[in-house]
Amino acid sequence: MAAWPTLDQLKIRLDIVDDQSDDDLDDTLAAAIVATKNDVGVWDEMTDTPDESLSRAALRMAELLWIRPEPNRDNRHDPTYYRLLGGHRKAFPIS
Repeated sequence: MAAWPTLDQLKIRLDIVDDQSDDDLDDTLAAAIVATKNDVGVWDEMTDTPDESLSRAALRMAELLWIRPEPNRDNRHDPTYYRLLGGHRKAFPIS
């Protein structure tokens, strides 16, 4: 059983050593975790927990949100994020 990524893990991934941007990074990480839960589809806070793949997907999404913050960019189509999310979706959009 894994846990959602931490601020320290994100700072290591982004190679950030100072604490000046911790608040912004924490917000970015929180947004990435919410985005990952939303991409899974139906997330129940009481019963669902992330596995290693979902944890890494959230970390990848946080990295993408930090380095590519354009508001109209859809980071869900990143090949690495998409691959890490594979097999976890509970709901699919209807076309």
